[in-house]
This record gives sequence, structure tokens and C-alpha cells, in this order.
Amino acid sequence: MKRKASTGWRVAVLGGGAWGTALALAMLRAGHSVRLFARDQDIVAAIGRGENPRYLPGIAIDPGIAATSDIETALVDADCVLAVTPAQSLRAMLTAASGHVPKGVPLVLCAKGIERDTGALLSSIAEEIVPANPVAALSGPSFATDVAKGLPTAVVVAARDEALAADLAARFSAENLRCYSSDDLIGVEIGGALKNVFAIAAGAVTGAGLGASAQAAMVTRGFVELRRIGAAFGAKPETLMGLSGLGDLLLTCSSAQSRNFAYGLALGQGKPLAGLPLAEGVPTAAIAARLARDRRVPAPLQAAGAAILDGTVTIDQAVSALMTRPLKTETDM
Repeated sequence: MKRKASTGWRVAVLGGGAWGTALALAMLRAGHSVRLFARDQDIVAAIGRGENPRYLPGIAIDPGIAATSDIETALVDADCVLAVTPAQSLRAMLTAASGHVPKGVPLVLCAKGIERDTGALLSSIAEEIVPANPVAALSGPSFATDVAKGLPTAVVVAARDEALAADLAARFSAENLRCYSSDDLIGVEIGGALKNVFAIAAGAVTGAGLGASAQAAMVTRGFVELRRIGAAFGAKPETLMGLSGLGDLLLTCSSAQSRNFAYGLALGQGKPLAGLPLAEGVPTAAIAARLARDRRVPAPLQAAGAAILDGTVTIDQAVSALMTRPLKTETDM
């Protein structure tokens, strides 16, 4: 790991949810000063009291985090900006922030998804709205509660500029947060976005009681599709074999701590879905399936997941269709 600079940065974190708060704590541990922007005044006040009970109940929040509901205040003189807002609201957030982000400072995308209406990756949105700022992404197998508690976690920081990625990874790393760097920004984004859809499918398989064998097959074949779609976007195979692809897929497909897995679990059990925590895989599923079709990439699991979520087919119908597809070798497209 490269040695960190002797002085900390002023880091602006845009987003007061679980992941935004956890990353704010991680930045403090890495030696940076942190301002956190949250729209909700109640969250701002709670963080000021040393807690965020709505999103991180029972976890103490370091008083060093300066929370504010004024985005300009959060961004003034920032050396780095972490955009930690859901993928579908990133465009609105960056539009509100664009006039206040200091030119030239890195903008690090910390959400995972594809814009539902346009099919744009989050880096494309950022490059459109804040073109004067280099864009990076932070991704990998990481639960907000683990990071907030300071439990050992490894992630990847990607940027097209390899030197920038390495610098960010070094600056973000702390005692229990190890950051690897990558110059494959698109690959890291694709891995993070698609694994959410497969995590919902894994949860649905579990919730429907289809057995551990079915879940293992779904995750394995889902990873095949993830690599196929990633390749169509120009992602490097080794990126998708790493933390932001296989690593994140394994984590989110195996634990109800994952919002996407929990959503799928409720879906498979036939429970009400209204009021469940945000699962980014829900809005991503349909657009990801469309992008695969547009690029002529075989992705039957992706298509089945989208169809289940939009109510076109039931889980049983989707499983039956998948099990009766024409037989082929495992490595055929």
C-alpha cells in the first residue's frame, strides 16, 4: 500500500443513510476531517448527538463528523467528495451540488446501480453533470454496519486514471479498511450494479424454499451472466473475479443483512414488499435486462429476475422456464 499523505483531506460525504454515515466514520479513522450532508434535519440533529438510529441503530457516531442540511456548507473547500446517494437519485443530487463542488477534486461514487430511465452508468451521469471533476468509484463486499463498527473490510477504488485510483485507495485505507485500486472503472461499476439483481434472485430462491442446490446454481450461473454483460461493456475479466464482482456477489447473495437479498427473501415467501428498505436491484433489474438484450448477451437469469419483479411471471414459472431451456455445454454462450 502506498504511504498516505501526512495531512488529512477535507472530505465531503453526500448522503446521511447507513452507507454514507459508515463511510464518514471510515474517513475519520483514515485521518480526514469530514462534513456530511443529509437532507433530513432529524438525521443531521441525530448525528450531532452521536447517533443515527434510523439507519445505524446502536452504533455510536464520532462527534468529529460535522453534519449539515446545507449542501454548499458540506462542499466548501472539500478536497474530495463522496457521493453516497441511491443510484436513481444521483442525477438530482449532483445537479444540486454541481455549482458548489470545487473544480478538480475527485468525485467518488459510492452507490451501485444503473439509471433506470436512461441506462446510464453512474460515472456517465457524473461526467455529464460535473465534467471538471475526475470520477472514481468505491465498491466491494461491504455492509454498512461492519464498516461503521470498524470491522475488517476490503474494498476497491477505481478510476480511469490509475494514479488517482492508487492515491484514493491509499488515503481511504485505515486499520480495518483495506482499499485496493483499479483502473477498470466500468468493470467495478458493472459488478456492483448487477450483483444487486442476482442477490434479489438468490433471496427469492431461498424464500421460496427451493433448496441450497438451487441457490448455488443460481449464484454460479448469475456470475457467468455478470461476466458476459461486463465483457460487453468492456470490463476486464479479472475485475469481475475480484472484490467488486465475485466478492460482492458472494456477500450479498448469502445474507439477509443485504437489503437486496432480504427483498428477494420476502418476495419468495410471499410477504408484503411495501415499506421494505431500499433495494437498488429492483430499479436496476429491468434496465440491466434490456441492456443485455440490446448487446445480444445471453442472460436468462437476469431476464427472469426482471420478469419476476415486474409481475410478468411467478417464481415457479420462471424456475420452470429456466430448467427446461435447451441443454448445452457449461461454457457455451
